[in-house]
Amino acid sequence: MAKCAICGKSVHFGNNVSHSHRRSNRIWNSNIRRVKCKVNGAPKRIYVCSRCLRSGAVERA
Repeated sequence: MAKCAICGKSVHFGNNVSHSHRRSNRIWNSNIRRVKCKVNGAPKRIYVCSRCLRSGAVERA
């Protein structure tokens, strides 16, 4: 679900690194919003990241 329908941005994986340099897994979630946009002229709810919304890559319905 957490994937942008426009650019395909989704979660990223990495490590938490403590002061003693012990590592544990961590996830960075993308800023995904469920918005109503025009898709082929018809309004539809899709998941879009905030960067695509800001840049005007989608037309809000």
